Amino acid sequence: MNAQGRPIRVVPLREGGGLATAAPRAAPATAQLTYRGGPLLSAVEVATVFWGAAWSEATAQSTAQSLNAFFQFVVASPYIDQLAEYGTPQHPIGRGRYVGTARVTDTAPAATVTDAAIRQMIQGALTRNALPAPTANTVYFAFLPPGVTVVAGSERSCQAFCGYHDRSGSDFFYAVVPYPNCAGCLGSLPPLDALTSVCSHELAEAITDPVPGQGWYDDANGEIGDICAWQNKRLGAYEVQLLWSNRAKGCV
Repeated sequence: MNAQGRPIRVVPLREGGGLATAAPRAAPATAQLTYRGGPLLSAVEVATVFWGAAWSEATAQSTAQSLNAFFQFVVASPYIDQLAEYGTPQHPIGRGRYVGTARVTDTAPAATVTDAAIRQMIQGALTRNALPAPTANTVYFAFLPPGVTVVAGSERSCQAFCGYHDRSGSDFFYAVVPYPNCAGCLGSLPPLDALTSVCSHELAEAITDPVPGQGWYDDANGEIGDICAWQNKRLGAYEVQLLWSNRAKGCV
């Protein structure tokens, strides 16, 4: 649970420790997302923020550039089109746009950082106008460099989760994607593919359930990405996770 008493939904570790032989999580046959009346992101606006001087190194810079290219592609792709079935008259869901990026180097993440510290980092970047100001459709994706552990509530990255999303009070929506330092967050994938898989999971959930548990949700199985965790497909040049479709009654 977060400070507001809401469940923080996470990308779980891959079953079997993420070894190449581990099977993706099977979707329960009884899954059914129901709408709880909360906000949805009708035309998502994604901004990325890379925390730490490590992102200035050549290899990390290349990864950051690839992640930004991924978001530019995916927000205007069929991946978003399939979410239209979860639109409502008040909140129809359509394609979105990538709105910018920032690298935060005035502070450095510790070896272990809390969710509160990440929210503070994003707020600081907003105060300095390093990131676009939030709108009702904005979600900020925060990336941590290799070797940094994230603590959310009582859980730690690479021990319990590979990513999560939430809302910071009434201020902004955000997602946190630690660098995949462990087999449970890599599976048989190279790091960039593991990152885009986790990002696609969190993006779809941030659109359909931006305040966890108040949008499209299944009390037994969680959000649209949780039900199909680690079932992936290739979309263009990128690895993305399958998502639950009420209409298809399966992962698509």
